[in-house]
Amino acid sequence: MMKTRIIIHGLGRLGQAVADVCGDAVVAAVDTTSISGNFPVFKDLDKCDVSADVIIDCSHADAVSSLIRNASLPLVICTTGLSGATLAAVASAAKNIPILLSANMSLGVNVISKLAADAAAVLNPAGFDVEIIEAHHNQKLDAPSGTAALLADSINKALGGKMKYVYDRSQYLQKRKENEIGMPAIRGGSIVGEHTVILAGQGEVVEITHRALSREIFARGAAAAAEFIKNKPAGLYTMDDLISN
Repeated sequence: MMKTRIIIHGLGRLGQAVADVCGDAVVAAVDTTSISGNFPVFKDLDKCDVSADVIIDCSHADAVSSLIRNASLPLVICTTGLSGATLAAVASAAKNIPILLSANMSLGVNVISKLAADAAAVLNPAGFDVEIIEAHHNQKLDAPSGTAALLADSINKALGGKMKYVYDRSQYLQKRKENEIGMPAIRGGSIVGEHTVILAGQGEVVEITHRALSREIFARGAAAAAEFIKNKPAGLYTMDDLISN
């Protein structure tokens, strides 16, 4: 049984999945909508008077800035689509509290991120092009997904930061440039999340794919992140820190 006391910030699809996975470990939630459950729900974090160990943020990009201004507990931030200003604010807040920030809480995704980076480091210098295709449900707001960006950043780091991200090739008529990572996005139906890294060479193609079949995988990852972060010193952490712990 999980002993970490959790406040969920945002009770959307992922927040509800975290509540289901964590059960009695959830002691409160913050959401602007009136939602009934086995724990009290507050409309604002500053009105929450329940003692807890960690806040798991499952809200939306616009709500994260307010959260980090008011939070004094360790944070797990699952929200994607954060602006540069918000990311800078997160880094600043991490000087005072421990924050684990990840575009994807799935252990599988974070493992294939390492695999893709290792593969690209060998294959791209040998002439293999890199593309990342991602697909999500038709309610998702941001594109490309935070996970696609996570994969691209991991690959780009392995390649010395030389790669340029291309999201839409319809805007120009020219051949694919050498140092590009294409990142098309698909939106439709109830797709939970699919990501494929394509390494295309002359006469051969390598594909690394992750398919999320349920939001439970993200919720379980968030729960593991909460357990990991609760006693850590102030600082900015990622799922890589959890995996390598």
